Amino acid sequence: MIRSELLKKLENENPDLKAEEVEKIVDTFFNQIIERLASGGRVELRGFGAFSTRERAPRKGRNPRTGESVDVPAKRAPYFKPGKEVRQRLNK
Repeated sequence: MIRSELLKKLENENPDLKAEEVEKIVDTFFNQIIERLASGGRVELRGFGAFSTRERAPRKGRNPRTGESVDVPAKRAPYFKPGKEVRQRLNK
């Protein structure tokens, strides 16, 4: 499902809301998750899962075009751990 499909589905299920209102709600939801992760926090949605970040250590990479060794700096990467209900529904 892509963002536009999600917006359409929410609009159809909530006819009392305008399209702009639905879009603002979805934007606010995703922006809050991103802000919390950017500040080093964690977001847990009971029954769905938890979003967090994981530290990636610096490492040696390789330029695929030239084969030259390249230093890749340390970084934080997003991580999602599905909740129990999601895992159960996926494995029916």
